[in-house]
Amino acid sequence: MLGLVVLGLLMVYSSSFALGLAAFGDANYFVARQAGFAVLGLGLLVLLMRIDYHWLRSISPLLMLVAIVGLMAVLVPGIGIERNGAHRWIEVGPVPALQPSEFAKLALIIYVSAWLSGKGRDVESFALGVVPFVMMVGIVAGLILLEPDTGTAAVIVLTTVTLFFIAGASITHLAALLGVGGVAATMLILTASYRADRIFAFVSPHDDPGGIGFQTLQLLIALGSGGIHGLGLGASRQKFFYIPGSHTDGIFAVVGEELGFIGAMGVLILFAVLIYRGFRVVIGSRDQFGSLLATGIVCWIAYQGLINVGGVTRTIPLTGIPMPFLSYGGSALAALLAAVGILLSVSRHAVEPAGVEQPERKPARAAAQRGVR
Repeated sequence: MLGLVVLGLLMVYSSSFALGLAAFGDANYFVARQAGFAVLGLGLLVLLMRIDYHWLRSISPLLMLVAIVGLMAVLVPGIGIERNGAHRWIEVGPVPALQPSEFAKLALIIYVSAWLSGKGRDVESFALGVVPFVMMVGIVAGLILLEPDTGTAAVIVLTTVTLFFIAGASITHLAALLGVGGVAATMLILTASYRADRIFAFVSPHDDPGGIGFQTLQLLIALGSGGIHGLGLGASRQKFFYIPGSHTDGIFAVVGEELGFIGAMGVLILFAVLIYRGFRVVIGSRDQFGSLLATGIVCWIAYQGLINVGGVTRTIPLTGIPMPFLSYGGSALAALLAAVGILLSVSRHAVEPAGVEQPERKPARAAAQRGVR
């Protein structure tokens, strides 16, 4: 994780200094803000790593409430900030703009994990399992779609559905949810021209290379220009206003151009190791809440990384979602580092000291003893 954060700061500077100089007269404009949020995020990581993650279960409703209020605030004129036609940020005083949807991901993972771990067999019920689950996730995803931010909504849905499946949901109910989700996704594409444009850019970008297909083609040009070894750190040409969002959702293309195939694969290997270690934490967790919490965090990182790389490489349509740890975005970086802190807390509490009985096993043991007697 630390390797990804350090590399991310280097790549944010490399991909944004020209834009910072042109727009703000400061080549360090973006990297300075990213570094500040990295310090904040590492502070949250250390704090959350040192506390018992079970404490999050008791405050999960409060976290969920704060997340929903934040998502609603971005839609209020005068509070929410509009950028490129989207209302995704709020700004309070001298503090840099925050993106509530990034923290809402973590809040929802904590809340859904706490809710599912307390449902037991009820998770298989349609009325007690599916309906409340759809309502919880639907409220958060719906507010994010109003911003609009389809990519973030997709990550939230994928992550929470994975948690629902792991918690023991009925396969029939999951199949129905996927079917309804497919219909909803089709309707979203048909009712918004910019979403349809992304599909057309994915299918046939060469039909409009100067318009709809411009970003897709420039990302591929950047990747191809890097070759095996890359042009060298800082030597990218496509970052000079050819790649829209070169320091955000297009940063992996700049990595490929400057560090080449070797550098791009190195980044993917770092993510693979991080995800592998994350699932080791899942396997070693001592209770269902810890297992679901760790699974949600790992799946969040994995899904978001796969969607970003898939869009940059034209494997899937572009969604405008940033690369975890690498892309510019203070809220995203701080939320991710906080999530890793929780993951480390689950890992630290996975093995109890000798002679200490695990809380969730006491009722089962007591029941067994009563049965024997």
